[in-house]
Amino acid sequence: MIGKVYLVGAGPGDPDLITVKGLRCLQQADVILYDRLVNPDLLNHAKEDAKLIFCGKSPGLHTLQQESINQLLVDYAKQGLQVVRLKGGDPFVFGRGGEEADECVKHLVPFEVVPGITAGIGASAYAGIPVTHRTLSKSFAFITGHQIGDTVADHQWTHLAKGVDTLCIYMGVSQLPTITKSLIESGKSPQTPIALVHWGTLSNQKTAVGTLETIEEIVKEKGISNPSMMVIGEVVTLHEQLSWFNKDIQEAARR
Repeated sequence: MIGKVYLVGAGPGDPDLITVKGLRCLQQADVILYDRLVNPDLLNHAKEDAKLIFCGKSPGLHTLQQESINQLLVDYAKQGLQVVRLKGGDPFVFGRGGEEADECVKHLVPFEVVPGITAGIGASAYAGIPVTHRTLSKSFAFITGHQIGDTVADHQWTHLAKGVDTLCIYMGVSQLPTITKSLIESGKSPQTPIALVHWGTLSNQKTAVGTLETIEEIVKEKGISNPSMMVIGEVVTLHEQLSWFNKDIQEAARR
């Protein structure tokens, strides 16, 4: 009897942001393959006898290659087990969930996708930055910083600079100088607001705010590194006014 693979989005960090359905999948799983940015507290919901497999990837270091992860999903499901692939954010937003689903299809393994809150929305919201706003932003785009330097991707900067109000860039910290330079050269004002949200939705969240021409120095001063979400656009100007999460933490600390 064949099992099933569940591609589950764990959300951007705060364990309370996983969906009810995602949590139920965790509680019923025989095998859980989890990523580096998944909050470890979520694993406390696993069955006592569930097999936990770390699949974390960090820049330049992959615990398991993607091909090996794909194979494990298929192998365990074919043993009749319920398999959860627990991924930070949403499985289909820069999470390689599409590749894993495709592997299941190739091997006739049933699968289900359980969406999660992606960092572009979750981390931004916890920093008091709405990705859309009736007067400031009527469009937004999710972009991966990993494509910087690719000829086709570089060509898209002109369209992004002029055609989208809010840009949410994943995995772009190491490429920050190239990103700001590309946007300015493509027509974006050097005074365009930009924020980097480090460890978004967690108690150690930090946010660096500046403009395209000043942010690089501000990031260095604040010690912002990966993992961080980059948000670019006029909505960033709302950060100080709407920054509810850090205020809650400070108030709790005073109590």
